[in-house]
Amino acid sequence: MEKKPKVLMVEDSISLSTLYKAYLEDSHYTLVSVASLGAAHAALDACQPDIVLLDIELPDGNGMDFLTHIAAQDTPAKVVVMTAHGTSDMAVKAMQQGASDFLTKPFDATRLKVTLDNTAAQLELGKRANELAALERDKYFDFVGKSLAMQSVYRTIDSLASSNATGFIVGESGTGKELAAIAIHRQSARSKAEFVAINCGAIPGELMESELFGHVKGAFTGAINEREGAASIANGGTLFLDEICEMSLNLQKKLLRFIQTGTFRKVGSNVSQNGNMRFVCATNRDPLLEVREGRFREDLFYRLYVIPLRMPPLRERESDVLRIAKHFLQKFSAIEGRRFSEFSPDAVRAIQRYPWPGNVRQLQNAMQQVVVLHDATTVEHWMLPDTVTSGNLESGSARANNITPLNRHGKTSDNMAHTVRREQVEPLWLTEKKAVESAISACEGNINQAAGLLEVAPSTLYRKLQSWKKISTL
Repeated sequence: MEKKPKVLMVEDSISLSTLYKAYLEDSHYTLVSVASLGAAHAALDACQPDIVLLDIELPDGNGMDFLTHIAAQDTPAKVVVMTAHGTSDMAVKAMQQGASDFLTKPFDATRLKVTLDNTAAQLELGKRANELAALERDKYFDFVGKSLAMQSVYRTIDSLASSNATGFIVGESGTGKELAAIAIHRQSARSKAEFVAINCGAIPGELMESELFGHVKGAFTGAINEREGAASIANGGTLFLDEICEMSLNLQKKLLRFIQTGTFRKVGSNVSQNGNMRFVCATNRDPLLEVREGRFREDLFYRLYVIPLRMPPLRERESDVLRIAKHFLQKFSAIEGRRFSEFSPDAVRAIQRYPWPGNVRQLQNAMQQVVVLHDATTVEHWMLPDTVTSGNLESGSARANNITPLNRHGKTSDNMAHTVRREQVEPLWLTEKKAVESAISACEGNINQAAGLLEVAPSTLYRKLQSWKKISTL
């Protein structure tokens, strides 16, 4: 018999506690309820819950302290904070410190169950990911990289692909969100059916409904033929909704109904059609902020935000940058018939020190530019785009011998003016590293307390520290 997830509820209001117990009376959760922080600490050790429903304002202290205590455990429970209306800032702070989700009071039975189900799904995903214990991979489908951050991405995709759960991908532009969605599809049992991608921010609002659901002939001006929409084409496969937060509120309502019922209608039609597909969504915005400011429906968010997948920016993948650069250099050299095979030491330093705000897409474009404009066996510093070299220090040998760097024509480098500026400006990653180390020192080595002061999750600090340690050994 499958083990029921154990839920510890910390709620000081007797009436609310009784109501929430009634909500979960017929559910598959085992519930333990306490009314104070002192009782919560005792119950945490006694029942070892999988999920904690945590009220913030408690008679004997602040629930944020208990959240920090949970995060410090060897196998921490997932925490869902419960906040009163108008205290959403506290909920966001709690999630920055490690909470998995939040509930704004008052909430009904459906909202509570959906939130617990989503959290339980994340728990199961984490267990399966740990069970995989896969060896480090330096390539995965169309991804290149073996950093700790990407190993986590690969494991999440492995586990998500084997389920039917909805994936919600977040990350900056250029981090590979669509590549992740494609990998989920190709790794899944739906791989033989269609993968259909829609960019919700690239299609005019008045055409978006037709793009998603299709239309019948004469449905609107210009509809001279009947057209199948993405929902029909992706039936049995995967529907990827990129930049989901760009979707209009009116269409969000129709999408929610489609997800809930599995049926949709073409524009201009009264006939319902069935659709069976996995949804994968992506955004480069903060979805919680979009919900708080009313631009994204909260009920749709809870339907879609089942298994989150964060794509790390390139600046958090330091050990991958040169590996990815070499991959694109070789790829474009083969396409263009060039001889490039390596980078000079100065070019390596420039590539590794540049923060790549455009992420992998920017790095790819930079390597294509080098290959198209030049031909040699080694990529020299001056061949790189100005945006990359302008922030790079001149070579140590040139400085040691007081030599002015020359370009390929024997003239003074155009980047000399930038060298003085670069010596005055510290790279962003190094500034971040010093700030983290300073916070940990101030907290006498307590990483969880340091994370609280920096307003980030403890897992973020552990990941960054591991990444920096790995780089220092290269």
